[in-house]
Amino acid sequence: MAPVAVVGGGLAGIAAAVALAEAGLPVTLYEARPRLGGATHSFDRDGLVVDNGQHVFLRCCTAYRGLLDRIGATARVHLQDRFDVHVITPSGRRGRLRRAALPGPLHLMPALAAYTLLPPADRARAVLGSLALSRLDPADPALDRVGLGSWLAAHGQRDPARRALWELFAVAALNIGVEDAALGPAVMVFKTALLGRADAADIGVPAVPLGELHGATAETAIRRRGGEVRLSAKVSAVEFGSPGLPSLVVDGVRVPASAVVVATPHEQAARLVPAEAAPGRDRWSGLSASPIVNVHAVYDRRVMDPPFVAVVGSPIQWIFDKTRVAGLDTGQYLAISVSAAERWIDMPTAKIREEFVPALNRLLPGTRHARLTDFFVTREKRATFRQRPGSGALRPPAATRWPGLYLAGAWTDTGWPDTMEGAVRSGLQAARLARRHLRQGTAS
Repeated sequence: MAPVAVVGGGLAGIAAAVALAEAGLPVTLYEARPRLGGATHSFDRDGLVVDNGQHVFLRCCTAYRGLLDRIGATARVHLQDRFDVHVITPSGRRGRLRRAALPGPLHLMPALAAYTLLPPADRARAVLGSLALSRLDPADPALDRVGLGSWLAAHGQRDPARRALWELFAVAALNIGVEDAALGPAVMVFKTALLGRADAADIGVPAVPLGELHGATAETAIRRRGGEVRLSAKVSAVEFGSPGLPSLVVDGVRVPASAVVVATPHEQAARLVPAEAAPGRDRWSGLSASPIVNVHAVYDRRVMDPPFVAVVGSPIQWIFDKTRVAGLDTGQYLAISVSAAERWIDMPTAKIREEFVPALNRLLPGTRHARLTDFFVTREKRATFRQRPGSGALRPPAATRWPGLYLAGAWTDTGWPDTMEGAVRSGLQAARLARRHLRQGTAS
């Protein structure tokens, strides 16, 4: 049997390749870059190992956590014992959202009732809004046509609550502003993570660089199971031969396959997948893209105590302590994650520094007496698809019209927003369909 070909070495492709190899099928993973990991990767900078951006997961991300377990990486992440987020502001006011020892969805109600960044009346409205949102079905296609901002306004969520609560999590999870976001994926995030099981929103962060967590570890796991990984291998076409079997054109050479999983970003998938296999492929461009910018600041001393904080009322959204992960022995390395970053994505680093260094000084008093030893910016122009109203209807299923050809990627119809969890789920679904196809072919 020719191997199953997986095109794309991001989390979707990794998940598909691991699952297929575990099932005892020959599999070859093709990645155009010289590394695995896709949008989650690391690079070296003056002795530091730098992640291109901060990626977090939640306890409810069961598929992603399962993948970590299968590739032997569970011990390389840190998962909170209890959801706990410190929220800071430039004025020095502070809030804290920490789940109580109550069953969901009651576990966050005490935190909302005591959330000092909201006036008491807005805290009460937030509780009522949360209860109203918990009654919605994220799978209802009608929610894909509704904006989150208009729904919040209709349910009494005033500007203070939108900025200090709803936006805090929706922007980070969906990578789009509250006013532009679709209600459906927002409901999925809030209902699953914050209003579901009491421990669902416990936050996990990598304890090692992403290049090690998702790249080297996954490559080893695939090879250990008998799979092949081909890096720096450019796939330029997916074709079907006369016997009805698919093939790839890899670096100009036609390579046969028993099945193909295309696990690339939607723009590249639209170029690879034949129109006869996916008549709606031209519509995928409507998913567009939304950028993320990460600002990296290294200080000569420690300036922040918590492992991460959320921020309200500042261009800064979330700050993470990356000191240990990056291998820094002295001082402190902070990574600032800015989602929905259209304002910043093309701005020169010098201009970003002019705004973000003073913003850090206002938020973290310790920075005012510390020396900034390095400052740089990483940019992901096409970090996620743009999860606005109507985008859900553009997401294709894993199966195409051609038996043996499947799609994977967080942009496909996974039931999840464009996240690491969605990517892994898509890869697992594509692998299931490929296994079923091959079993049916063997039986016939």
